[in-house]
Amino acid sequence: MDIFAELFFQRALAGGVLIGITAPLLGIFLVLRRLSMIGDTLSHVSIAGVALGFLIGVYPILMGLIFSLLACFAIEKLRRTYKTYAELSIAIIMSGGVALAAFLFTMGKNFNLNVTSYMFGSILTLDRMDLWMVLGVTVVVVIFMMVNHKEVFLLAFDEDAAGVSGLPVRLYNMLITMLTALVISVAIKIVGALLVSALLTIPVASSLLVARSFRNAVWISVIYSEIGVVGGLVLAGLWNYAPGASIVLLLIVMLAGTLLVRKGLKIV
Repeated sequence: MDIFAELFFQRALAGGVLIGITAPLLGIFLVLRRLSMIGDTLSHVSIAGVALGFLIGVYPILMGLIFSLLACFAIEKLRRTYKTYAELSIAIIMSGGVALAAFLFTMGKNFNLNVTSYMFGSILTLDRMDLWMVLGVTVVVVIFMMVNHKEVFLLAFDEDAAGVSGLPVRLYNMLITMLTALVISVAIKIVGALLVSALLTIPVASSLLVARSFRNAVWISVIYSEIGVVGGLVLAGLWNYAPGASIVLLLIVMLAGTLLVRKGLKIV
């Protein structure tokens, strides 16, 4: 069987390529701002939304998106309340998301299997609606980053300087957090809520080892991401591996390889 001729695999590749663009575009900002764990937080909250969607008969990804956006507002509110302990907001919202998801699981035991597919990823079951959602989010993220790349650069490296220069820091923080929520909500069906933060962080971690500028880091992270996504999907399709796990493990192998090459070049 030619796996590339199958419609479900073509949809998986299309969805993977799109999310492979958006995740590192936002991931570079989150990593530089030391907000890497926000991906885990929003993904766990999204699972609670997915569970509620199955429970009340609403499109699960849409409910996951709504929950993620609500979590964004909550995180920003708590960050302003606990300025000295900003990471506390992430821990609180993550705990709440996990607790709510567990509570909803007990209310709808008949859909637990469906929700589990969102936790570990089910990219080979993407339908047309899922693809349109991923495409829409990709367009929004790409346009935002193209229009605001200078502002994002300044905000990522020096928030105080950005504020002094007149940049509406609070607005940009909220917008980027909301875009992160969008990406995570559509990505959980691709790699799963438990692995989605890997797409945000590992390609960026690899690019920071070799990039010479912020712009280079952005493009290199996208290249790493696309190689990991497409390569992981091909491995999963040919040898019947778990797609989400294959993508993340390949990204880790690429990161390890980059570290070894970089270390070898330093020795030489």
